[in-house]
Amino acid sequence: MGQGLLRCLLRLSPEIRGRLAEGLGAGQALLPRSEPGATEMTEKGQGTPEPRRLQLGSDLSPPHPPGAVLELSSVDLQSPRNNKEHHTLEMGLKRLIVRRGQVFTVVLNFNRSFRPQTDSLTFVAETGPEPTELLGTRATFLLAQDGRGNVWSASDFIIDLNSLQVSLFTPASAVIGPYTLKMEISQGRGPGMTYLLGTFILLFNPWSAEDDVYLPSEILLQEYIMMDYGFVYKGHERFITAWPWNYGQFEDDIIDICFEILNKSLYFLKNSPKDCSQRNDVVYVCRVVSAMINSNDDNGVLQGNWGEDYSNGVSPLEWNGSVAILRQWSARGGQPVKYGQCWVFAAVMCTVMRCLGVPTRVVSNFRSAHNVDGNLTIDTYYDKNAEMLPTQRRDKIWNFHVWNECWMIRKDLPPGYSGWQALDPTPQQTSSGLFCCGPASVKAIKEGEVHLAYDTPFVYAEVNADEVIWLFGDGQAQEILAHNTSSIGKEISTKMVGTERRQNITSSYKYPEGSPEERSVFMKASRKMLDLRRASSSFLDLLWSEDLVHQLVQLQLHLARTPKWGQDLLLMLHARRVPDRSHPLGPIGLVLCFCAQAMLHRGGMRRPLWRQMVHLHLDLGEEVWWPLLLPYNNYKNKLTDEKLIRVSGIAKVKETGRSMLVLKDILLEPPHLSIKVSERAEVGQALNVHITFTNTQTVALSNCTMVLEGSGLIDGQISKDLGTLVAGYTIQVQLDLYPMKAGRRQLQVLISSNEVKEIKGYKDILVAAASAP
Repeated sequence: MGQGLLRCLLRLSPEIRGRLAEGLGAGQALLPRSEPGATEMTEKGQGTPEPRRLQLGSDLSPPHPPGAVLELSSVDLQSPRNNKEHHTLEMGLKRLIVRRGQVFTVVLNFNRSFRPQTDSLTFVAETGPEPTELLGTRATFLLAQDGRGNVWSASDFIIDLNSLQVSLFTPASAVIGPYTLKMEISQGRGPGMTYLLGTFILLFNPWSAEDDVYLPSEILLQEYIMMDYGFVYKGHERFITAWPWNYGQFEDDIIDICFEILNKSLYFLKNSPKDCSQRNDVVYVCRVVSAMINSNDDNGVLQGNWGEDYSNGVSPLEWNGSVAILRQWSARGGQPVKYGQCWVFAAVMCTVMRCLGVPTRVVSNFRSAHNVDGNLTIDTYYDKNAEMLPTQRRDKIWNFHVWNECWMIRKDLPPGYSGWQALDPTPQQTSSGLFCCGPASVKAIKEGEVHLAYDTPFVYAEVNADEVIWLFGDGQAQEILAHNTSSIGKEISTKMVGTERRQNITSSYKYPEGSPEERSVFMKASRKMLDLRRASSSFLDLLWSEDLVHQLVQLQLHLARTPKWGQDLLLMLHARRVPDRSHPLGPIGLVLCFCAQAMLHRGGMRRPLWRQMVHLHLDLGEEVWWPLLLPYNNYKNKLTDEKLIRVSGIAKVKETGRSMLVLKDILLEPPHLSIKVSERAEVGQALNVHITFTNTQTVALSNCTMVLEGSGLIDGQISKDLGTLVAGYTIQVQLDLYPMKAGRRQLQVLISSNEVKEIKGYKDILVAAASAP
């Protein structure tokens, strides 16, 4: 071959391939430098003993005669153009990242003009270990003028002198993941030469009508794929808090970490070729990710902690976003990050699924049932002093619970159950032997079709179970205080598309409470579930036979003023005597015992922090307003980080011996901070940020720290120690940021202290592209 350029063989050593990675990943050109053990090849399997080192693009050869063998000089993977067309430009320009079911273009530069009559090009795309065509992890396809449907193809080529532009197509059912792309050049029946063209990453494509994740709305795609920040809803059904979160799915290295997560799953470790071959199936990928976000079975991303000691890690309330969590997990070799709770698990899964190309949103369910025994009943117990009692039963009602919904076609289910699917990465119970949950069709949940895969009975119970409250004494349940058929599954919420407002999507999960449709669905689901898992509650028969007597008094608890942490709480008891056929006339006497307890996120309570007893006498039609004062000193240092208190009261009617229950949940409002920024934000230009915070509490806040985060605005996080902020003190922090990406961005600021963990604020910022020089 004389002075011809070096050509790359398929059997290049790993060392040489490693040296190629930088250029190939960026789409820049192709012939390898000579390395020990690499030789210049004239034909397959033949070579000279002395390799020569040539610089790519150098012109050391004389003009090639018309009959010269076709040789590849360089390749341009057209990453900027392709990434823009495939909606992956936010992930960067240096690497080719494309979506399946859509054409992308590469430019091949040869030593002479390509001749379709005599030159044959065969492309090979491979992903995963031990790729094979049988498993769908290897594809071989010839260059042709026209494409051939939903299969791997290379077509629509354009010849321009010594360059060849080729359109490559990946089927909408292709396996997702990192690929290597190779090409063999052959002429006639002679031996061919194989070149490594480069690498690319293939993702799901919700823009393609042939893909199982197809979402036919650009507005929804911008929200559920392209939006890299949002809100998680927390708190209590009456005090819902919007918690800003930085998803950051387009940040550097996040896409690599997403595939690292898949490659550390138990399925991959057990049989990696088979696992990779199933990554064309969004249902399978979702289940793997759901299991890998928690670490109960494996070296998943997050370790859960629902206690109150976070000294070995980070409190779940102190995370601002997913990026820091995912990077820490990867940097430490896949060791679980400490710590997470449900909203952290769900937010991180949202990041991973949006990055992989699956439309995903975060959903919060207030008063969420954890019904392990599947009887659709959650039993809670109070004693005569109004204290909610601990129980060894695993069934609980969580203040709120957060999971995900992913959009997909469910080919494994009957028609009509595609669309949003519930997935839950929080480890609650096993599914097929692993701690994961879903995908469960939201439509199937609403219709009570609990036999449909996956884990539909569990999610159905989370939003539909009945709550039964018992008076407990002398070692047994004595009477039913309440049977609530509509107290579970309240204010199911997600971020509204295109706005910062909250959207109530309860109607997607169930028909209106008490409606004929809702009761019919409940009975259908109950029959299916109780046939499968029978009589877990020892009081079930008593429940359905118990006739709750009409009460003689209506009792309500009201807040007299806005509850703020660090201040006394003032409540008013409103008692009103109502007529009853069993006791129509005469006054009645009430003995009321009140108790206040700190609420735990997963439905339990701490020991009582306040008690009070009240005696009332009421005539028919009489109303009484009675003040109840809960001093700050009673709850100081006795609340959880979420600052929730339940005040409960048991009223015993002297004349009947019957008891009544009245409840009031209180969320203490934390202090607020304000964020102001420059009027104009531009890529690469200083953006002045002014943060103001006043400690409005009556006590000092100690060990205060401030953390700033925002994809496209900050690389990682900015942290600052603020020390101790005495009561009434105002602190002002000014700093300059240099935005890195144009478009809509969100700056998030978290101030945390020993006393209050979640003082959070955010500012939406529209960043302009960099001005022309």
